[in-house]
Amino acid sequence: MIRGDMNRKRQIAMRKVLSAIKMHGGTTLLSTGITGDDARLAKAAVDAGARMLEPNHPAVALARGYQGVTNMHDAEAIRHEISIEQMAEVTAGVRKVVGPEIFITVGIPGGFTEVLPRPLSEEDVRLIAEAGADGLHVHKSDLDDLRDIVELAHANGLLVDAYVAHPADLHPFGIPAETTEEVRDTAKKMEAIGVDMIGLMTGMSYEGVEAGQIPSAIRERLTALVTSVNAPTLAEGGINLQNFRAFRETGVNILVVGTAFDDIARQAVRDTVKVFLQNEAERDQA
Repeated sequence: MIRGDMNRKRQIAMRKVLSAIKMHGGTTLLSTGITGDDARLAKAAVDAGARMLEPNHPAVALARGYQGVTNMHDAEAIRHEISIEQMAEVTAGVRKVVGPEIFITVGIPGGFTEVLPRPLSEEDVRLIAEAGADGLHVHKSDLDDLRDIVELAHANGLLVDAYVAHPADLHPFGIPAETTEEVRDTAKKMEAIGVDMIGLMTGMSYEGVEAGQIPSAIRERLTALVTSVNAPTLAEGGINLQNFRAFRETGVNILVVGTAFDDIARQAVRDTVKVFLQNEAERDQA
């Protein structure tokens, strides 16, 4: 393994992350969902100022209508069936469109706690790296599994962003930690094994949080995370146009937003189609 070159690649990737955080005043955006897996919308996000993107396999399953899924809940159940090759193709396309200065982290089958366990190989990780990824977006719920992925990622020049979750969450999207003290301890353990960016699951957006607010329990958990590690921090789940300012106030460095973009895009298409059809109907009546 060419360790020096891989370390250099990771250093360049981290510079992209830190530059985005600084550019946006301490809290930046990791744009995902439809803006991560559709190159046209990825470019739109970047043209608007986004510096971080995240394609991931459940979003790709949903975008392709794989197995007929039409919502994220169903996509989570079959995400492991999306291939590494599909994710590499998506990543390469997005990279070619947005250019080399944008940070891209990728969620891949085997990188999450899958419904059907899927092993992750050196060849898998290398393929994603060669497609243009800067990092792996990881949702493992076991610290030993996470350690293994960190070693694979780092050996191939990739950063890792991984997450702390609540054991009662609907999906196992991170290392479980129930109390704020457990959040602190878990985040420190993740930093100790080399996780480059450490996030907190704050409630998947399709479960929802109260508009314009963050429940006090989420705010306390975010504060525990932010004050316990030196690595850049992320918040994922439930972040939208109504509450993102409240999330920013916690001091978290990166807001992971996907479903909010999906919802906006769907509504825009619905509204525009109605206008076209309404105008056509009015013409027919004239």
